[in-house]
Amino acid sequence: MSHIRLSRGLFRLQEHTRSFAVIPPNSPLPNINTVGPYQVFDRNAKRMQRDRAALRDGGARSRTVDYVREEVAERLMERFMDIKRKFGTVLDLGSGPGHFSKLLETDKVQKSIMLDSSESTLMRDPDSEFEVEVERIHGDEENLLQIVEPNSQDAVVSCLSLHWVNDLPGCLVQIQESLRPDGLFLGAMFGGDTLFELRTALQLAEVEREGGISPHVSPMTDTRDVSNLLGRAGFTMLTVDIDEVKVAYPSMWELMEDLQDMGEGNAVIGRRNIIHRDTLAAASAIYKEMHGSEDGSIPATFQIIYMIGWKPAPTQPKPLERGSGKLNLKDVL
Repeated sequence: MSHIRLSRGLFRLQEHTRSFAVIPPNSPLPNINTVGPYQVFDRNAKRMQRDRAALRDGGARSRTVDYVREEVAERLMERFMDIKRKFGTVLDLGSGPGHFSKLLETDKVQKSIMLDSSESTLMRDPDSEFEVEVERIHGDEENLLQIVEPNSQDAVVSCLSLHWVNDLPGCLVQIQESLRPDGLFLGAMFGGDTLFELRTALQLAEVEREGGISPHVSPMTDTRDVSNLLGRAGFTMLTVDIDEVKVAYPSMWELMEDLQDMGEGNAVIGRRNIIHRDTLAAASAIYKEMHGSEDGSIPATFQIIYMIGWKPAPTQPKPLERGSGKLNLKDVL
């Protein structure tokens, strides 16, 4: 577990008025006559949030808050380097500005194909920051097979983008189908305990001040479900592990400001666009009382689920049939 400490001044909270849950005017209305995956996230609103974050102050503020993604990209690269194989190309799914692709070296990978739904985020950093050749594709991660051909990729990597996908099982199936036989999928995504401190503080504050709760922190996948989802998608030789990144902030206000600059604002369909000032003030006090550290800072936990899966191929090692063993465990133990 790693710890990151931030120390910055408080920002001024502007006066807000309360509004009711609405669907943003720039987002398409849900169609009740269609059959498909349940829509939890407003993908159009999320794209606009990330575009604005990447363009704010010419990208300077976005780069300042890269610390979580850079840390996770480095840990994901350690797992990638443990795989003793060279790859012609790697598809960086939901690449953002390329936190993972920037760490690739030419003796391991020749080319990275970066795909992201936010064009401003995708184009934020120049090619000179990458050691390998890069190709950038602006497209929706939920429609992968409309962008790449089936059985065309040596490896697909996803670093902290799948938590905004509405149909995670369907997305994993598309990843599996896009891979060549014996192709690699390597991913990292936020787990269900991410920002549990902020979630509980906001819920308790809303109950106290407004008599009810509404979603402000997005729902995330439970760690116990990931291996099942990978298996259902057709991956073999699965590896799933969990880690945490803890960041210390001066107060809840800096945390919320950084989440906005990361493009990680609330994008749940039917969300409230603003929170009442009294509720935020109560949440800040509850956060510090329940989770505050002795030095006056508050921690924020980012739970990370790492996953590895392979597309089946005849050349892959397979377990022997049950009962075919020739050595008795009693003789060993």
